[in-house]
Amino acid sequence: QVQLVESGGGLVQPGGSLRLSCAASGFTFSTYAMSWYRQAPGKERELVAVITSAGSTNYADSMKGRFTISRDNFKNTVYLQMSSLEREDTAVYYCNARRSILRKEYDYWGQGTQVTVSS
Repeated sequence: QVQLVESGGGLVQPGGSLRLSCAASGFTFSTYAMSWYRQAPGKERELVAVITSAGSTNYADSMKGRFTISRDNFKNTVYLQMSSLEREDTAVYYCNARRSILRKEYDYWGQGTQVTVSS
């Protein structure tokens, strides 16, 4: 059974930092691209960052320089280090695993973790 379990969310003051974790199980983690998405109230879900199975990373423009995505294939875990947090970063953050095998797309989501940036 595939599971993606996010943790590390919470309340943080503007300018603060948080590290989110996503523990994966039930699939071959190292072969999947892992991503973080977020969804703020009243807004569509948006991509935050992605790390490929080879370790290449890409970020949404507003997160560049503030967020860092990484993965530990031994622990089957992907991380999102967030710094210089702004009120606009308040959202539910979701972990995603994706891979295409023989033209079939495998796409898994976690349940999300709330991040609230407020003084």
